Amino acid sequence: MAASRAPLTRDGLRVKIAVQRVRLAGAEYRVIRPARPLKNGALYQARGHYELYVDRADGRRVGTLWLLAARSPRSLVYLPMRAAPAVPGFDSEGERPLDLVLVPRAMQLRPSRWKRIREHLNAGNAARELRTASVPERDLPGLDAGRVVPGDPKEARGFVLRKHVHAETLLLTGGTAGFREGAKAIFAVTKDGPPAAATGFYQRVGCNYHTCRAIYDWAAPGSRDWEQLHVAFCPSWAR
Repeated sequence: MAASRAPLTRDGLRVKIAVQRVRLAGAEYRVIRPARPLKNGALYQARGHYELYVDRADGRRVGTLWLLAARSPRSLVYLPMRAAPAVPGFDSEGERPLDLVLVPRAMQLRPSRWKRIREHLNAGNAARELRTASVPERDLPGLDAGRVVPGDPKEARGFVLRKHVHAETLLLTGGTAGFREGAKAIFAVTKDGPPAAATGFYQRVGCNYHTCRAIYDWAAPGSRDWEQLHVAFCPSWAR
Protein backbone atom coordinates (compact mmCIF):
# COMPACT_ATOMS: atom_id res chain seq x y z
CA MET A 1 0.00 0.00 0.00
CA ALA A 2 1.21 3.53 -0.66
CA ALA A 3 2.28 5.38 2.45
CA SER A 4 1.27 8.97 2.98
CA ARG A 5 4.26 11.23 3.59
CA ALA A 6 2.36 14.50 3.81
CA PRO A 7 3.88 16.76 6.48
CA LEU A 8 2.01 17.77 9.58
CA THR A 9 0.22 21.01 8.67
CA ARG A 10 -2.06 23.46 10.39
CA ASP A 11 -5.00 21.37 9.13
CA GLY A 12 -3.65 18.53 11.26
CA LEU A 13 -4.43 20.58 14.38
CA ARG A 14 -8.06 21.24 13.55
CA VAL A 15 -10.85 18.86 14.44
CA LYS A 16 -14.62 18.87 14.07
CA ILE A 17 -16.26 18.38 17.44
CA ALA A 18 -19.66 18.17 19.09
CA VAL A 19 -20.14 19.99 22.38
CA GLN A 20 -22.77 18.74 24.82
CA ARG A 21 -23.85 19.73 28.30
CA VAL A 22 -25.23 17.45 30.98
CA ARG A 23 -26.76 18.41 34.32
CA LEU A 24 -26.44 15.78 37.01
CA ALA A 25 -26.84 16.03 40.77
CA GLY A 26 -26.73 19.81 40.70
CA ALA A 27 -23.59 19.99 38.57
CA GLU A 28 -23.19 20.79 34.88
CA TYR A 29 -20.66 18.92 32.74
CA ARG A 30 -19.40 20.24 29.41
CA VAL A 31 -18.34 17.37 27.15
CA ILE A 32 -16.35 17.51 23.92
CA ARG A 33 -16.48 14.54 21.52
CA PRO A 34 -15.66 13.94 17.85
CA ALA A 35 -18.38 15.24 15.53
CA ARG A 36 -18.40 11.92 13.66
CA PRO A 37 -17.50 8.44 14.90
CA LEU A 38 -13.95 7.15 14.77
CA LYS A 39 -13.57 4.34 12.23
CA ASN A 40 -9.87 3.65 12.65
CA GLY A 41 -9.31 4.34 16.31
CA ALA A 42 -9.78 1.58 18.89
CA LEU A 43 -8.83 1.04 22.54
CA TYR A 44 -8.53 -2.33 24.28
CA GLN A 45 -7.72 -3.48 27.78
CA ALA A 46 -5.35 -6.35 27.06
CA ARG A 47 -3.58 -8.49 29.65
CA GLY A 48 -3.40 -5.68 32.17
CA HIS A 49 -2.29 -3.06 29.67
CA TYR A 50 -4.17 -0.63 27.44
CA GLU A 51 -3.68 -0.79 23.67
CA LEU A 52 -4.68 2.15 21.46
CA TYR A 53 -4.64 1.57 17.69
CA VAL A 54 -4.95 4.40 15.16
CA ASP A 55 -4.47 5.03 11.47
CA ARG A 56 -3.04 8.30 10.18
CA ALA A 57 -6.26 10.28 9.75
CA ASP A 58 -8.11 9.23 12.89
CA GLY A 59 -4.84 9.23 14.83
CA ARG A 60 -4.45 12.93 14.08
CA ARG A 61 -8.03 13.51 15.19
CA VAL A 62 -7.36 11.66 18.45
CA GLY A 63 -4.08 13.50 19.01
CA THR A 64 -5.72 16.87 18.41
CA LEU A 65 -8.44 16.00 20.92
CA TRP A 66 -5.71 15.26 23.50
CA LEU A 67 -4.27 18.73 22.81
CA LEU A 68 -7.75 20.18 23.14
CA ALA A 69 -8.10 18.47 26.53
CA ALA A 70 -4.88 20.20 27.59
CA ARG A 71 -6.50 23.56 26.81
CA SER A 72 -9.95 22.81 28.26
CA PRO A 73 -9.72 22.65 32.07
CA ARG A 74 -13.52 22.73 32.44
CA SER A 75 -14.47 20.14 29.81
CA LEU A 76 -14.41 16.37 29.55
CA VAL A 77 -13.10 14.96 26.27
CA TYR A 78 -15.01 11.81 25.34
CA LEU A 79 -13.82 9.42 22.62
CA PRO A 80 -16.40 6.66 22.01
CA MET A 81 -14.28 3.74 20.80
CA ARG A 82 -16.10 0.60 21.89
CA ALA A 83 -18.26 0.59 18.77
CA ALA A 84 -15.32 1.03 16.36
CA PRO A 85 -14.68 -1.82 13.88
CA ALA A 86 -12.35 -4.46 15.34
CA VAL A 87 -8.67 -4.11 14.46
CA PRO A 88 -7.66 -6.84 11.96
CA GLY A 89 -5.42 -9.47 13.49
CA PHE A 90 -6.16 -8.44 17.05
CA ASP A 91 -6.78 -11.44 19.30
CA SER A 92 -9.99 -10.57 21.11
CA GLU A 93 -9.76 -13.43 23.62
CA GLY A 94 -9.48 -11.94 27.08
CA GLU A 95 -9.41 -8.36 25.77
CA ARG A 96 -12.24 -5.88 25.90
CA PRO A 97 -12.87 -2.67 23.96
CA LEU A 98 -13.07 0.54 25.97
CA ASP A 99 -14.13 4.13 25.52
CA LEU A 100 -11.67 6.86 26.52
CA VAL A 101 -12.39 9.98 28.59
CA LEU A 102 -9.80 12.67 29.34
CA VAL A 103 -10.63 14.42 32.60
CA PRO A 104 -9.03 17.73 33.65
CA ARG A 105 -7.75 17.43 37.20
CA ALA A 106 -9.55 20.63 38.23
CA MET A 107 -12.96 19.06 37.54
CA GLN A 108 -12.51 16.46 40.32
CA LEU A 109 -14.88 14.07 38.56
CA ARG A 110 -15.85 10.96 40.48
CA PRO A 111 -15.48 8.05 38.04
CA SER A 112 -18.69 6.50 39.34
CA ARG A 113 -20.62 9.41 37.79
CA TRP A 114 -19.39 8.74 34.28
CA LYS A 115 -21.96 6.05 33.40
CA ARG A 116 -24.92 8.37 34.07
CA ILE A 117 -23.24 11.25 32.25
CA ARG A 118 -22.77 9.01 29.19
CA GLU A 119 -26.41 7.92 29.31
CA HIS A 120 -27.48 11.56 29.07
CA LEU A 121 -24.99 12.26 26.27
CA ASN A 122 -26.23 9.36 24.16
CA ALA A 123 -29.95 9.89 24.72
CA GLY A 124 -31.88 10.31 21.51
CA ASN A 125 -32.93 13.88 22.31
CA ALA A 126 -29.51 15.05 23.58
CA ALA A 127 -28.55 18.40 22.05
CA ARG A 128 -25.23 18.78 20.26
CA GLU A 129 -23.46 21.94 19.17
CA LEU A 130 -21.20 21.28 16.17
CA ARG A 131 -17.96 23.25 15.92
CA THR A 132 -14.49 23.18 14.40
CA ALA A 133 -11.84 23.41 17.11
CA SER A 134 -8.33 24.69 16.37
CA VAL A 135 -5.24 24.13 18.50
CA PRO A 136 -2.03 26.18 17.99
CA GLU A 137 0.87 24.18 16.58
CA ARG A 138 3.08 25.36 19.44
CA ASP A 139 1.00 23.20 21.82
CA LEU A 140 2.45 20.05 20.26
CA PRO A 141 5.84 19.15 21.79
CA GLY A 142 8.67 18.08 19.48
CA LEU A 143 7.82 14.64 18.10
CA ASP A 144 11.40 13.37 18.24
CA ALA A 145 12.01 14.40 21.84
CA GLY A 146 11.65 11.84 24.59
CA ARG A 147 9.45 12.36 27.62
CA VAL A 148 11.35 14.47 30.12
CA VAL A 149 9.73 14.76 33.54
CA PRO A 150 11.02 17.68 35.64
CA GLY A 151 12.98 16.83 38.76
CA ASP A 152 10.95 19.22 40.89
CA PRO A 153 8.08 17.19 42.45
CA LYS A 154 5.57 20.03 42.06
CA GLU A 155 6.37 20.43 38.35
CA ALA A 156 6.48 16.67 37.80
CA ARG A 157 2.94 16.34 39.17
CA GLY A 158 1.69 18.04 36.02
CA PHE A 159 2.79 15.01 33.96
CA VAL A 160 0.89 12.47 36.06
CA LEU A 161 -2.12 10.71 34.51
CA ARG A 162 -4.37 9.05 37.06
CA LYS A 163 -6.42 6.17 35.65
CA HIS A 164 -9.74 4.57 36.49
CA VAL A 165 -11.67 1.95 34.55
CA HIS A 166 -15.40 2.30 35.05
CA ALA A 167 -18.43 1.45 32.90
CA GLU A 168 -16.27 0.08 30.06
CA THR A 169 -14.31 3.32 29.93
CA LEU A 170 -10.70 4.26 30.63
CA LEU A 171 -10.82 7.60 32.43
CA LEU A 172 -7.51 9.50 32.51
CA THR A 173 -7.30 12.44 34.89
CA GLY A 174 -4.46 14.90 34.35
CA GLY A 175 -3.32 18.36 33.39
CA THR A 176 -1.88 20.26 30.46
CA ALA A 177 1.58 18.66 30.50
CA GLY A 178 0.29 15.09 30.74
CA PHE A 179 -2.21 15.47 27.91
CA ARG A 180 0.30 17.21 25.64
CA GLU A 181 2.82 14.44 26.19
CA GLY A 182 0.15 11.90 25.25
CA ALA A 183 -0.65 13.86 22.10
CA LYS A 184 3.05 13.88 21.20
CA ALA A 185 3.21 10.08 21.28
CA ILE A 186 0.06 9.75 19.14
CA PHE A 187 1.23 12.25 16.52
CA ALA A 188 4.66 10.59 16.38
CA VAL A 189 2.97 7.27 15.55
CA THR A 190 0.89 8.87 12.78
CA LYS A 191 4.06 10.43 11.34
CA ASP A 192 6.31 7.38 11.46
CA GLY A 193 3.67 4.70 10.90
CA PRO A 194 2.72 5.15 7.22
CA PRO A 195 6.29 4.85 5.82
CA ALA A 196 6.93 1.81 8.02
CA ALA A 197 3.64 0.22 6.94
CA ALA A 198 4.77 0.41 3.30
CA THR A 199 7.47 -2.21 3.92
CA GLY A 200 6.97 -5.92 3.52
CA PHE A 201 7.95 -6.54 7.15
CA TYR A 202 5.15 -4.52 8.70
CA GLN A 203 2.70 -6.19 11.08
CA ARG A 204 -0.60 -4.58 11.97
CA VAL A 205 -0.67 -6.09 15.44
CA GLY A 206 2.16 -7.86 17.20
CA CYS A 207 5.39 -7.38 19.07
CA ASN A 208 7.69 -6.77 16.08
CA TYR A 209 7.83 -4.56 13.01
CA HIS A 210 5.20 -2.05 13.93
CA THR A 211 5.36 1.62 14.91
CA CYS A 212 4.40 2.32 18.50
CA ARG A 213 4.98 4.58 21.48
CA ALA A 214 4.25 4.34 25.19
CA ILE A 215 1.87 7.14 26.14
CA TYR A 216 2.16 6.46 29.86
CA ASP A 217 3.39 3.88 32.37
CA TRP A 218 1.88 3.18 35.77
CA ALA A 219 4.34 1.46 38.10
CA ALA A 220 4.72 1.29 41.85
CA PRO A 221 8.24 2.15 43.08
CA GLY A 222 10.31 -0.99 43.54
CA SER A 223 7.56 -3.21 42.12
CA ARG A 224 7.57 -5.45 39.07
CA ASP A 225 3.84 -4.85 38.62
CA TRP A 226 3.17 -2.18 36.06
CA GLU A 227 0.62 -1.14 33.44
CA GLN A 228 1.07 0.78 30.25
CA LEU A 229 -1.01 2.83 27.83
CA HIS A 230 0.50 1.99 24.45
CA VAL A 231 -0.35 3.43 21.03
CA ALA A 232 0.43 1.63 17.76
CA PHE A 233 -0.08 2.53 14.12
CA CYS A 234 -2.39 0.30 12.09
CA PRO A 235 -3.17 1.02 8.42
CA SER A 236 -6.80 1.96 7.86
CA TRP A 237 -9.05 -1.00 8.53
CA ALA A 238 -12.47 0.57 7.90
CA ARG A 239 -13.68 3.01 5.26
